[in-house]
This record gives sequence, C-alpha cells and structure tokens, in this order.
Amino acid sequence: MLDVILMLLVLFNLFSLGSTRISASIRVVAYQGAAIGVVPLFLPGKIPGGILVTIVLVTLLVKAGILPWFLRYAQKRVNVRREEKPFVGASASILSGVAALGTAFFISSRLPIPFAVASPFIVPVALSVSLTGFFIIISRAEALSQVIGYLILENGIYLFGIALLLEQPLLVELGMLLDVFVGIFVMGITVFHISREFEHTDTSRLSGLADWLPEVKRSE
Repeated sequence: MLDVILMLLVLFNLFSLGSTRISASIRVVAYQGAAIGVVPLFLPGKIPGGILVTIVLVTLLVKAGILPWFLRYAQKRVNVRREEKPFVGASASILSGVAALGTAFFISSRLPIPFAVASPFIVPVALSVSLTGFFIIISRAEALSQVIGYLILENGIYLFGIALLLEQPLLVELGMLLDVFVGIFVMGITVFHISREFEHTDTSRLSGLADWLPEVKRSE
C-alpha cells in the first residue's frame, strides 16, 4: 500500500507541473497532503498509537484541509484563475519533473542511510517531491503558484523527515508545520498586498518598480 501512495505522489507531481489552472493545482496539493498524511500508518517503528493517530489527524487537517482552504480563499480574493505566462511551459515542466525523478533516484542511491526504510522508493520520491516544489517556485510567475510550489516542497521535506526520523516523529511534524505556517503567512500577505496595490499577482512584473521609483523622485 505504501508503494501505491508513493506512486500517486509521483503522478501528483507531474500533474502539478503540467497544469496552469490555479484551482486544479490547489486540489492536487490537497490530494498530495492527504496521501502524505497517511504515510506514517504504513511505516514500521515503535510509535505509540496515540501519537501516531495525532500525527496523522493533524497532518490531514493542515495539509489537506486548512492550507488548501486558505489558498482557495486567496484565489478568490485576488481573482486569479490560471498561470498565464509561466517562465517554463507545461511540456517542458513535465519533462523537468521526469528528470527530477531520475535525479532523485540517483541521489538516493548514494545516500548513506544507516538503517532500512519501509520502502526503497520513499526517499527518492520524497526528494522528487521537493525538487518539483522548488521547480514550481522558480518557474511560475503568479505569487499563488509560488505558494503552491512552497507547499509541495515542504511536503517532500516532511516525507523525507518522517521516513528517516521515526524516533522523534512529533518533533519532525511540528517543525515542518511551523515552516508551513510561517511561509504561508508571509506569502499570503504578499499576495494580498500585490493585488491591492498593483491589481495583479504576477511577480515578474514587479521589476517595473525599478523604473517607476526614479520618476517619482525626479517629479518631486
């Protein structure tokens, strides 16, 4: 069952790379969060049942519930439906995702992991999820798309951490969730501020500020 979940995560990666619709990307992030949320149930380890259930429930609530809701709310506020002008097209993004998956398998095969993991695919999939999120951050122009990329990046980090640090799973989860809340809070403020002041959320167009500010100074 764990390998099936990991395969779904790879498919979610490719779909998120090939989609330009913000609403579809938000749904993919929610599905990915739900899939990652149940991964601890299939990992061997001496985790007390109460802690295990708490980790799963909190992860599902945050990754598959609260954060996707926040993104949908932000999308309605800024009225952005799709990524109009990504820096990298959909086809090239999917090919990059496949390359990232191959790179992740290559890197994981050379990592000195001192103990056996539940699946030989969990580490490379975790790395590929992180690489996918990082690629979305740098290849998308819309601020909301970059927030989605950040969440995907964090999902990969969490999957990697929970696979290797089973002795302290609650500490790993709390640390990752803190990163998510801080990042989403900051990016949320940025999105709303950009939309209010400039009537768009295309971060690539912010370079125009460099030409605008000197004109203000000269007019004064």
